[in-house]
Amino acid sequence: MIEISKKSNLLEQKSYRYSLQDVEEPNLYREIYTYSEVPMVPFNHRRVPLNMPEEIWITDTSFRDGMQSQAPYTVKQIVDLYKMMSRLGGPKGIIRATEFFVYSENDRKALNSCMELGLEFPEITTWIRASLNDFKLVKDLGIKETGILVSCSDYHIFKKLGMTRKQALEHYLKTISAALEMGIRPRCHFEDITRADFYGFVVPFVNAIQALSKEAGIPVRIRACDTMGYGVPYSEVALPRSVPGIIYGLQHYSDVPSEQLEWHGHNDFYKAVANASCAWLYGASAVNTSLLGIGERTGNVPLEAMVFEYASLKGTMDGMDPTVITEIADYFKNEMGYNIPPMTPFVGEDFNTTRAGIHADGMLKDEEIYNIFDTGKILGRPAGVTVSSTSGLAGIAYWINAHYRLSGSEAITKKDPIVAYVKEWVDEQYADGRQTVISSRELEKLIQKYKKEHN
Repeated sequence: MIEISKKSNLLEQKSYRYSLQDVEEPNLYREIYTYSEVPMVPFNHRRVPLNMPEEIWITDTSFRDGMQSQAPYTVKQIVDLYKMMSRLGGPKGIIRATEFFVYSENDRKALNSCMELGLEFPEITTWIRASLNDFKLVKDLGIKETGILVSCSDYHIFKKLGMTRKQALEHYLKTISAALEMGIRPRCHFEDITRADFYGFVVPFVNAIQALSKEAGIPVRIRACDTMGYGVPYSEVALPRSVPGIIYGLQHYSDVPSEQLEWHGHNDFYKAVANASCAWLYGASAVNTSLLGIGERTGNVPLEAMVFEYASLKGTMDGMDPTVITEIADYFKNEMGYNIPPMTPFVGEDFNTTRAGIHADGMLKDEEIYNIFDTGKILGRPAGVTVSSTSGLAGIAYWINAHYRLSGSEAITKKDPIVAYVKEWVDEQYADGRQTVISSRELEKLIQKYKKEHN
């Protein structure tokens, strides 16, 4: 079939509509996923075009996937984080939506408390299993959109569900139809899409969903879930591991518009952020994230990372307030007792701190030499240096001002008595043979001791 593409305004050939391949044995892609070896990345040298949507945004799963890896957040913690997320996303709602569980009393109380705030963004959505019984919960809560788990690889269809592809497709479509009949917007979570038979199951299934959506007059969102982090962003990679191929295929063979296409990735192979950016570049409007990347196993795409990816690709923060990222990190650390690895970009204690003595000297002269951008302005976190034998009075004063975020009249100078007190202790440490840098915790305790002795 040849027709004019609404995106390129060119005649494009669509070979045919793919039909379900109801195989007797599961296709586990054993030549790629041997399980006894590292997964292979096969190339087929087929290129697909970059197709960045005019509008892109971020969605969040902190209160769903993010809570599957640790103790559930309290109602107060969820409400506090939700409010901060709204401020971070700004008036344009760049952080467009967030999803909640609905099964426990705590989940529903938190959801209702957030709804009562009346904030436009992020929109509150839910997540349910592909079960007709779950819809009543969503409908009673007054939720407009819900995620529905539709596992799409043969690993899940055959091994977990014990179904054939045809049985799984019919079961899923029945559930999606029920949501549409209730006037609820379904968001279909295509779990494990990077191990799924793309043309034998995924595309025919999405085509069937698109038909239901058109008949009901209700848009259905397709969330492509890289559940195991197998996706790769490289050009010319073969399916099912190709992120460009998956996004292109869903648009080209299933006519999924960008605004209804979302990417959800995990970080098992350190590619979560690159894959999410790749999904944007090749046509998905939404990427799904979680605060600090907290999620199952190695975690999800960090929300804060995609804030900066957005700004890098669009050339603007579009009203987002990145200083809230620092507030969120402080909240996780101080209010929730969460241990953020110190080297974590944007939120870790040491992410904009230099340890090497020669680097610290450069920072004291001009922080731009060793700082990625003006972290004081953009994140509300001035660049820092680590105190060592070569820090001197100026270096210690710089550390205190940066660590405690002292500025203006509150900032101390190298002539302050507390600086001399700290330097004397530091000099004693290295005179006794110490080789390592002084930790922040040691300095905090030392400063607390000074305050007690001099107050």
